[in-house]
Amino acid sequence: MAAGPPGSLPLLLLLLSPLCLRGRGQGFGQTRFICTSVPLDGDMCAASALGAGSAEELKSTVLQLRETVLQQKETIMNQKETIRELTAKLGRCESQSVLEPPGEPKGGGRKPGFSKNTMGDLSRAPAAETLSQLGQTLQSLKTRLENLEHFSRMNSSGQSSNLKDILQSKIDDLEKQVLSRVNSLEEGKFSPRNESEERGKIESTLTSLHQRISDLEKGQKDNRPPDRFQLTFPLRTNYMYAKVKKSLPEMYAFSVCMWMKSSASPGMGTPFSYAVPGQANELVLIEWGNNPMEILINDKVAKLPFVINDGKWHHICVTWTTRDGVWEAFQDGTQTGSGENLAPYHPIKPQGVLVLGQEQDTLGGGFDATQAFVGELAHFNVWDRKLSPGEVYSLATCSTKALTGNVIAWAEANIDIYGGATKWTFEACRQLN
Repeated sequence: MAAGPPGSLPLLLLLLSPLCLRGRGQGFGQTRFICTSVPLDGDMCAASALGAGSAEELKSTVLQLRETVLQQKETIMNQKETIRELTAKLGRCESQSVLEPPGEPKGGGRKPGFSKNTMGDLSRAPAAETLSQLGQTLQSLKTRLENLEHFSRMNSSGQSSNLKDILQSKIDDLEKQVLSRVNSLEEGKFSPRNESEERGKIESTLTSLHQRISDLEKGQKDNRPPDRFQLTFPLRTNYMYAKVKKSLPEMYAFSVCMWMKSSASPGMGTPFSYAVPGQANELVLIEWGNNPMEILINDKVAKLPFVINDGKWHHICVTWTTRDGVWEAFQDGTQTGSGENLAPYHPIKPQGVLVLGQEQDTLGGGFDATQAFVGELAHFNVWDRKLSPGEVYSLATCSTKALTGNVIAWAEANIDIYGGATKWTFEACRQLN
């Protein structure tokens, strides 16, 4: 016989009392067996009188109680799952432990030298994370020093070069200290006091290095001519770009010249794009995918015979006039291609946005990472006329320094950078020497 539901007491009543059965049997001595469940303070005789007429009601009650039991069981299983999740989270919090004082018991199977953090306080970074941050800081300092080398070589007094060597030596010493600290932590030799003192020394030295490198970089920027810089776009992203502060005027002819260097494949991307209200492709230079480099004017296209993604610096120029849409392309001072019927009789519209390093799908935005320029770019100049072949050759061979764009002249004050693009010192004809 099945047990009764939770919260009630099942009773098996074997009723033999003739008083309860009087009038229902054929004789005084005849008995009936009735099995039912009644409350503790219930009347047994009244229960026995229910008989077969209450069978359906009892069945319904049993089914309801069974459903209640199943619901309670499901609730308990859910609570167990919640307990397991909370236990796992607590374990992760405890694993973010700090150095424990000397002599504190090391139990629970944890790595020697670390204590249990029962409060789950994550406000202090673990030792491994701190070391990783120090390593990243050191690498950043080394990169900044490497980018200062060109300026140091150009300084005839040698003072910047000597300072760079001193800073490099200090960074090397710091790397040794960090490595020693890692070894000591692994061997459990550091006490909290020693760890704190060592960390303080390293942070103090890093602060000093940051300040001295910043001063050197400031001196480098202050001393170089306004056009002696390059833009670097190291990654193919949809957020790294430079913006020219000036817009283009209405132009019936133009010349665009620049130095560029890239080894990106396939396609170096978009060195520059000029968008105006209602036309995102008013003037664009792009090399996308496996296609050759193209010049777009009012969404009309001409393919340019440039081969420049070899990781070397190249000087390129494109000239155009609205009359008959005649264009010419120059690479390293030599004309490599020409054509006509490129957006004939369409003047370049004013009041647009000129972006370096990205192709615009909307005015000043809508960048696509697959079309982003990857490489280095310098001396981007724009004229509102066609340059002669002799002028282009002089620019490419550095035989003239007075020829700068009368519409857009390459100068740091005219360029804003975003998203991680960088400016570094650049000598236009350094690679020709």
